[in-house]
Amino acid sequence: MAAVSCCFFKLSHSGRLNPSRPSFSCSASQPSQNNIKVIINGAAKEIGRAAVVAVTKARGMELAGAVDNHFLGEDIGLLCDMEEPLEIPVVSDLTMVLGSISQGKEVGVVIDFTDPSTVYENVKQATAFGMKSVVYVPRIKPETVSALSALCDKATMGCLVAPTLSIGSILLQQAVIMASFHYNNVEIVESRPNATDLPSPEATQIANNISNLGQIYNREDSSTDVQARGQVIGEDGVRVHSMVLPGLPSSTQVYFSSPGDVYTVKHDIVDVRSLMPGLLLAIRKVVRLKNLVYGLEKFL
Repeated sequence: MAAVSCCFFKLSHSGRLNPSRPSFSCSASQPSQNNIKVIINGAAKEIGRAAVVAVTKARGMELAGAVDNHFLGEDIGLLCDMEEPLEIPVVSDLTMVLGSISQGKEVGVVIDFTDPSTVYENVKQATAFGMKSVVYVPRIKPETVSALSALCDKATMGCLVAPTLSIGSILLQQAVIMASFHYNNVEIVESRPNATDLPSPEATQIANNISNLGQIYNREDSSTDVQARGQVIGEDGVRVHSMVLPGLPSSTQVYFSSPGDVYTVKHDIVDVRSLMPGLLLAIRKVVRLKNLVYGLEKFL
């Protein structure tokens, strides 16, 4: 999309500068060559469409490609219900898009919303074309992260693997770690609209974050096998209760308690757009990286 630049002049009747008579002229110009060129892999997904809109509106970024196996050939702008087409068709060939950008030797970032089985090859392709990657793929395996780290170290290429793009979720995790040093009882209660892989990655990460800190939680019933007491995650007694309630937002609550005192931390995600500030932050940070970084919290 073209940008508009305006210059102000003060002219006299003779055409010379006159401080008392302002006027202006405008001209159209192309997007700045310094913009970060962003390719979205998984662009037709709900989160991919939200990312298209966010990147298009973000300062200093430019959508350069939309990759997906669905809605091939459709304009990604119209697919995202934008007012005008972006003249960027959805394609399935990531390599073709990477090649078109690398020829211009511009700064490029590939956003990967695909799945654990393909993410390594996707990042490998991006790295081969000199592109950085931001990976948001739920249930990515630790061995895949290790392989990506080795790949990026060898190529001296940045990659940011984000277990969550939610800034609110990261702030919750930081608050939970601080509280864990002051309470001996803790339980995690989460609700999700569907029953895919419970406990969720968020709840599991919270439990792992506050384990191995020299604290044993819930000593009073640490040995109980009553299923209604929830699943113990880790070795320090952190219990997780997962509810599946369609219609409710994705919610995570962490309860800490001591005699006469209850401290609760809660975070809800009601719309995928809440992940976009974290995504834009990841894009801006990954361009400066020369290796793999796991998690956005290092940049908050």
